[in-house]
Amino acid sequence: MSQQVSTFIRTRNRNYILNYVASQLKLAPFVIQALIQVIAKITKLGWFEVQKDQFVFREIIADVKKFLQGTVEHCVIGVIILSELTQEMNLVDYSRPSAKHRKIATSFRDTSLKDILVLACSLLKEVLAKPLNLQDQGQQNLVMQVLKLVLNCLNFDFIGSSADESADDLCTVQIPTTWRTIFLEPETLDLFFNLYHSLPPLLSQLALSCLVQFASTRRSLFSSPERAKYLGNLIKGVKRILENPQGLSDPGNYHEFCRFLARLKTNYQLGELVMVKEYPEVIRLIANFTITSLQHWEFAPNSVHYLLTLWQRMVASVPFVKSTEPHLLDTYAPEITEAFITSRLESVAIVVRDNLDDPLDDTATVFQQLEQLCTVSRCEYEKTCALLIQLFDQNAQNYQKLLHSASGLSMDMAIQEGRLAWLVYLVGTVVGGRLTYTSTDEHDAMDGELSCRVFQLISLMDTGLPQCSNEKIELAILWFLDQFRKTYVGDQLQRTSKVYARMSEVLGITDDNHVLETFMTKIVTNLKYWGRCEPVISRTLQFLNDLSVGYILLKKLVKIDAVKFMLKNHTSEHFPFLGISDSYSLSDFRCRTTFYTALTRLLMVDLGEDEDEFENFMLPLTVSFETVLQIFNNNFKQEDVKRMLIGLARDLRGIAFALNTKTSYTMLFDWMYPTYLPILQRAIEQWYGEPACTTPILKLMAELMQNRSQRLNFDVSSPNGILLFREASKMICTYGNQILSLGSLSKDQIYPMKLKGISICYSALKSALCGNYVSFGVFKLYGDNHFDNVLQAFVKMLLSVSHSDLLQYRKLSQSYYPLLECLTQDHMSFITNLEPPVLLYVLTSISEGLTTLDTVVSSSCCTSLDYIVTYLFKHIAKEGKKPLRCREAAQAGQRLLHFMQQNPDVLQQMTSVLMNTIVFEDCRNQWSVSRPLLGLILLDEKVGVMAARPQGATTGKRQQPCAQPRCDSDRQGSQLSLSCDLEHPGTRSHSPGGSLPSCAEASGLAFLEPRARAVFQAHPPSFPCSRRFWATTPFAPSLAPFCIWAPLDPPW
Repeated sequence: MSQQVSTFIRTRNRNYILNYVASQLKLAPFVIQALIQVIAKITKLGWFEVQKDQFVFREIIADVKKFLQGTVEHCVIGVIILSELTQEMNLVDYSRPSAKHRKIATSFRDTSLKDILVLACSLLKEVLAKPLNLQDQGQQNLVMQVLKLVLNCLNFDFIGSSADESADDLCTVQIPTTWRTIFLEPETLDLFFNLYHSLPPLLSQLALSCLVQFASTRRSLFSSPERAKYLGNLIKGVKRILENPQGLSDPGNYHEFCRFLARLKTNYQLGELVMVKEYPEVIRLIANFTITSLQHWEFAPNSVHYLLTLWQRMVASVPFVKSTEPHLLDTYAPEITEAFITSRLESVAIVVRDNLDDPLDDTATVFQQLEQLCTVSRCEYEKTCALLIQLFDQNAQNYQKLLHSASGLSMDMAIQEGRLAWLVYLVGTVVGGRLTYTSTDEHDAMDGELSCRVFQLISLMDTGLPQCSNEKIELAILWFLDQFRKTYVGDQLQRTSKVYARMSEVLGITDDNHVLETFMTKIVTNLKYWGRCEPVISRTLQFLNDLSVGYILLKKLVKIDAVKFMLKNHTSEHFPFLGISDSYSLSDFRCRTTFYTALTRLLMVDLGEDEDEFENFMLPLTVSFETVLQIFNNNFKQEDVKRMLIGLARDLRGIAFALNTKTSYTMLFDWMYPTYLPILQRAIEQWYGEPACTTPILKLMAELMQNRSQRLNFDVSSPNGILLFREASKMICTYGNQILSLGSLSKDQIYPMKLKGISICYSALKSALCGNYVSFGVFKLYGDNHFDNVLQAFVKMLLSVSHSDLLQYRKLSQSYYPLLECLTQDHMSFITNLEPPVLLYVLTSISEGLTTLDTVVSSSCCTSLDYIVTYLFKHIAKEGKKPLRCREAAQAGQRLLHFMQQNPDVLQQMTSVLMNTIVFEDCRNQWSVSRPLLGLILLDEKVGVMAARPQGATTGKRQQPCAQPRCDSDRQGSQLSLSCDLEHPGTRSHSPGGSLPSCAEASGLAFLEPRARAVFQAHPPSFPCSRRFWATTPFAPSLAPFCIWAPLDPPW
């Protein structure tokens, strides 16, 4: 009855708002918009509600048609209602079950969406049929709203793929088959092309947006002849637009048209495009349009991405075209490449003279465009190489003249350096575009010609350092070196590659060994002279790190003199970026970790068990630590100490990351303990409130705790594992106690000042607990409290964090929940000894984590819950037959059982969440979700039996575990029976001789919320519920992971 009243009230409210909006046309637009949103939400929520055998909320479309019969203002409101309703039906509300949303959206798609699209198209046809008065604001607003309605219809998520509209990778529109007739009519496409040509830019942009969706229609909607005809109509429309390009001067139209062209190639194959009659003329027009766009480099750079995508995909398809029709790309692709190259070189002078923003400063856009160009440039590669060689030689000669000219103007020098930077980027791009299956020896020889010139430029630039330096050229050179490395240097390199033919004549570079020498010389030079330029240093170190990954390359690198120099002289004297000067930002110290990671990999190649060699390598760090120790003892220059410790922590973290063997790691540990680790401990005590200092030190400790490749599996006679854990325990406890003294922090300070450090501590503790290199039972056995102290620090830090923050900050949640998983797996005695409020906090955090979208977090929650319920279930199973020696464990289990009796809602909530996730949600980690579910179901029965026993009663014979306890009112305070208390508290009673309980009761599912329980009751099994109940349900596929029943049959 309440639902009928609710439906009546909501229908009345919706009708009232409709009438109010229709009668109050002078309301402010934002008020009308808000009221229409209410109508849409009411309609969506009540879409399946029935009153008098009718879906009352589906009458909205008929109601809106009454608006369309009124004035222009009424018509606009009616269109807005349909548009908002379409958008609302497509909007996913993550606070509600996704299955329910898809059910509503699918029903709306099947029953109403096509009619809305047909209605909108008919309105647009009426607009074209009559003379359009563009000066009339009402008519213009009507056309805009109708176009937005069509766009919302075409943007609808038809199959629940939830594609991101901001991304153009997955751009197929899954039009329903029932719409096929609409799309087969040529008048549909002609309508929107005509609208584009007839409407002002603000409206024609929307027409082009609709055409983008039409071009993205799924291929399977048509047969092959129909698809060819549909594509032909699209191509005719493109030709018409390009022949009348006036509208493309508008930025909005220009951008949408570029998207339209890119979608054409994405959805149709090159072999299909060349079969269109107008293809030769259209590809010429598109090429001219692209060239013009590239020449106007300052105009809409984001739109150029789509044009380059079009050409990239077309050129990439050339080897696979089987059609005999000419694709003409060998004619136009070189023109596109030339236009890009020349336009970028010409832009330099304009940027320098007019002091404009330099496109080279936007490296993300530059790299994206270059990666697209590399494919296009390899088409007719001879032409591309000839152009680049000509331009490179010309600009290099001009640059040399300016260098030797005493009166060289700074502006001319800046222009020439900018052009050289672009040319080096472009050479690296075309070299990096080499494909094994399409390249020839001639192409490799051309790469050699180009590369030879860049290596000569490197020599010229390095000779003039530090006076003649240019950051942009250096960054471009590093791009080129990285592209050359990926293409011609590596384990699979063919020594006979023709790329070295010209390089050996000019530079004496005959193979990859000589190239590696050039690489390392350049790296050392950059580290020497570019210490104050963070972009160059970080890119150089990343290049060094990439070189140090492959073992074969490492064997070659350690033979190079420049590498030997680095291994013996990694000090600030030779490499200024390792210094602690105030001119360096603390954030610049991050690159030191990368440097020492690569350097340690090089050291490890021939290190073996040579401790003297390791000591020599660590000598610069030893000197730094001794300096810190001396300054600490004399209490002066504390700021220098802090900066030095930050650098040392980052250095050691890089070293520790690269040491993946037990022997090498032991060398590092023996070097650090016991002399230097206490210094880091002291730093945490002194500067606990400065994340710039504490974060690197805590990250170092977290890295030291990582048992990667079993490197911490010390010898049986070694106490190093325990000693390492003791030091980590001291540091975590110190940080945890000190950080809590900071008090309340603002929202923008809480993560950097507190939560980030806590997440690192949790990560370190998790690594220790699951590393299998510490026997934690030893601590209690010998009275060592380091393990207990760190667990108490964990609790203190946890209680200072709210549940919302645990899930809001991803790094914190991804360190806390795996740590909790380790604790519940191996340290349940600690969990059971927690105070009830703390235990409730932990279980609540698990319950909230079950619903998160992060599978790492939800999987850890499921596993932790599984360990907890398994522990409790085993305790109940052993009740009555516990030997005396297990009394302590039994008491711990009893404490947990008592807590569950006092807080029955906790397990009830988690069980409901898991079942609803399995049945109603799109579960991405079904196996993890299934693990605790059986235990929860069995625990319902088991705990209910245990709780029903009189306190202190002895058991001669165990009560049947599956028997249902009587739920008398006088026992409600002392028992935990979810299936009983949550459905009919105090009223249910079953006996073996009585009638069979319902299916939901028999399976222990009565604790589900009504919608879940209704589903199971609607599909009862064909025989009394038993072990095979799950296998007979219609949900067997989705519940397959836990189709296992209790070891004991129910009493019936």
